[in-house]
Amino acid sequence: MKSVLDTSVREELVNRINSLNQQSNARWGKMNVFQMAKHCTMCEDMFLGKLVIKRVFIGRLIGGIVLKKVLKDDKPFGKNSPTSPVLKTTAESGDLEQQKKEWINRIGQYAGYNNPGFVHPFFGPMTKEQAGLFVYKHADHHLRQFGA
Repeated sequence: MKSVLDTSVREELVNRINSLNQQSNARWGKMNVFQMAKHCTMCEDMFLGKLVIKRVFIGRLIGGIVLKKVLKDDKPFGKNSPTSPVLKTTAESGDLEQQKKEWINRIGQYAGYNNPGFVHPFFGPMTKEQAGLFVYKHADHHLRQFGA
């Protein structure tokens, strides 16, 4: 399975992010390409420990079970998966090129990823390996959403 902790996987993601442009249209979902890139940058900030989001109650009940199911194989996330309101941007538009640079910068930070106390707001505590797998799957989901 692919993990953002692997150099070649980070390079793949960077190439795919760089292929995005203002004409990239969503194949599903409500976000435009700028909103998606901003959302993904915010998610990277969460995994990197720069943004902490309180754990939701339902996640405390079933988050660990769902995480195991999500990470058991290479199957991509389903379309229209739910998003935490904290990780949604309200901006309709912005500088896509700058947002791509910020996202790529965050992807590069996984080369030295070390956030041992990371707790996902739904899935709960995650190991470094679980985070690496999940971050890749999340980025892949949104890049596929925009044909990248």
